[in-house]
Amino acid sequence: MSSPSGMSLTVQYRGGMSFVGRGPSGHPIPMDAAQEVGGGDTAPRPMELILAALGGCSGIDVVHILRKMRIPFDALEIRLHGTRRDEHPRRFTSIEVEYVFRGAGLADKRARLEEAVRLSQEKYCSVAAMLNQSAPISWRVTVEDNAQ
Repeated sequence: MSSPSGMSLTVQYRGGMSFVGRGPSGHPIPMDAAQEVGGGDTAPRPMELILAALGGCSGIDVVHILRKMRIPFDALEIRLHGTRRDEHPRRFTSIEVEYVFRGAGLADKRARLEEAVRLSQEKYCSVAAMLNQSAPISWRVTVEDNAQ
């Protein structure tokens, strides 16, 4: 049973090693295994989705915070790298996140960009809060200022 603040999601088997999840948004979340373990390689692996969820969750926060700060940027790319255990369960043991901002005049706003990322990582991003319990997350900001 879910509480008013809970979330429910179903995952349906589609054959082979393929599954499709569907949550409250109604959007399908396809998953599959690699061919070397019997999958069809038709969709992301579940652990890829974990890193994608972290990048998406934090990215949404950062964009929201920067809009409130009235700091425009041309592009944001979030690069994530998770280190995993060699033995099962092959959970993440550490995660590195690089936020790459592009735009004119951003070099002068680095401290504000870092503040937005810090707020996301330490206060707002639910995925980061959950993952940090088992895999420490480190992050850094890279600024590519197009002003010439």
